[in-house]
Amino acid sequence: MPSLNHQIGVVGHGRFGAAMCDLLEAGGFEVAAWDPRTPVPEHRQFGGLHDVVAGARFVVLAVPVPAFREVLVKIRPLLNAQQIVADVGSVKVGPEAVMAEVLGDAIPWVATHPLFGPASLARGERPLRVVVCPNPRHRAAFRSVRGLLRRLDCTVIEQDAQSHDQAMAEAHALGFFIAKGLMDAGASFESDVVPPSARGLARLIQAVRVDAGHLLGILNRENPYASALRKDFLASLTALDEALDHEAPPEAEEPELVIPDLGRRSPDLQQARDHIDHLDRQLLDLLAQRSRLAKKAKKAKAEMGVEVRDPKRETDMRQVRRDWADDLGLDPDGVDGIFGAILRASRSLQVATDAASVSAEWPAVDEG
Repeated sequence: MPSLNHQIGVVGHGRFGAAMCDLLEAGGFEVAAWDPRTPVPEHRQFGGLHDVVAGARFVVLAVPVPAFREVLVKIRPLLNAQQIVADVGSVKVGPEAVMAEVLGDAIPWVATHPLFGPASLARGERPLRVVVCPNPRHRAAFRSVRGLLRRLDCTVIEQDAQSHDQAMAEAHALGFFIAKGLMDAGASFESDVVPPSARGLARLIQAVRVDAGHLLGILNRENPYASALRKDFLASLTALDEALDHEAPPEAEEPELVIPDLGRRSPDLQQARDHIDHLDRQLLDLLAQRSRLAKKAKKAKAEMGVEVRDPKRETDMRQVRRDWADDLGLDPDGVDGIFGAILRASRSLQVATDAASVSAEWPAVDEG
């Protein structure tokens, strides 16, 4: 039997469950899976449900949200306090409440939502982002799940269940709702004359087409904040439709037809934007100063006869900046990505400088 400290049992081997197993195996984990309806590959078979659950250090519930309670109640007798249960559902308030009720303090549990799907995994998209809901009842389990996800090279977003579902009602549930309405109306936005402003709608439709079709109902029925948001959206569309059917009054601004700028609606937001613009200008000035110093360093290296790129220096420098970011309460991964881009831009500038020097030394050839 595989070690309890390393095996991951995945209950549910549908499209997402199978993709999650692929990701876990790519991260070096031994995975066992079980599904009553979907075939499981032989290398992931580990007996029945009892063997998959009871032998796992982590138990991942990749089952449809409507079936979540039934499955959790079924596996509860197989669990012990040395294990950690994590769900991967697209809504969090309901599943978190069920885990609190069924597992309570006896079995460590953590609510998560991977913000990626089988299609994005197949395309190799990065970064992989996962929402993990902090659990005061099981702090050690939360840290363990966070560490597991980071080992899979995932960016972890800490967010409570209510905030998650409020955000996903807009970003996910309403997005599917709008895309389905557009498709049913025959809109595709695939014409050659589609302007850039409408291409985002085309991407929305395409993203929904390749995702699991059953998600539309689950996202809107299981998310407690989705219904009110849909009703407000439909009311605004009705008002807009009625306004467009009326003849426009001469030289009058119709409030229903004005797309408001958020900065004008909120003086505080406008002030914050103005300060951000000022800081961005300062950042660009600092980047220009950094570029001049990089050129100076390159010249000094050339005089010494050493290579321009120093991989060890770059690695050490990026780690120091990650530490600085952590001290300032910033996301080290995000800051590291910024400095990675800065280093790439610096190298490109040095290559461009070399190319310019070559052009100056060798006159252009007239091919005419």
